[in-house]
Amino acid sequence: MKRGLKQIGRTERERKQRDSTASKDGTDQLKEKLIYVNRVAKVVKGGRRFSFGALVVVGDGNGHVGLGYGKANEVAEAIRKGVQDGKNKLFEVPLVGGTIPHEVLVKEGAAKVLMKPASLGTGIIAGGAVRAIVERAGIKDILTKNLGTKNRINAAKATIKGLKSLRTRESIAEIKKKLQQSGIPKEDEVKEEKKKVEVEMQVIEMAGMPKAEVKGE
Repeated sequence: MKRGLKQIGRTERERKQRDSTASKDGTDQLKEKLIYVNRVAKVVKGGRRFSFGALVVVGDGNGHVGLGYGKANEVAEAIRKGVQDGKNKLFEVPLVGGTIPHEVLVKEGAAKVLMKPASLGTGIIAGGAVRAIVERAGIKDILTKNLGTKNRINAAKATIKGLKSLRTRESIAEIKKKLQQSGIPKEDEVKEEKKKVEVEMQVIEMAGMPKAEVKGE
């Protein structure tokens, strides 16, 4: 009992210390949320040795989010490592009026997560790890459905993968512009080339020339 109280007190002190250092660094807007703590028991000669894994999501609630995982012999240290890992993996989520720009279906392992944009006032229709991530990302209205396994780690990874794959109209237009400037042929030009090849093949067949000879020429 005493050991448990000491660990809780140590966790509280470390949390306050993290908050104070974050405010000094100017990252006080970032907030973390614990999704899952996994306990692993290893059997050794003297008995069983426990270790913990913590899955943590970090975000500012304004389009930036990161997922981290930490492992340690104590829960507090595992959470601290998970928070640091999440801060290192922060990325920007494209938002359109408080929701996502388009529908996305992502598969990660046995997890399959479907995310759809929602109208204003719908709220966050999600649960578990998916809800924690979209809340920290700053999404206000979204429809989600977990179509695969209920494993929280895979569901969280699938959600992060889906948010990273989102694109706005502006970003897609910019990508198309870069492709055109790099000299890649347009879709219409590719279709014209295909038509020319088909016409040439028809002429060759009408002339009765073997394809092997034409290829050799």
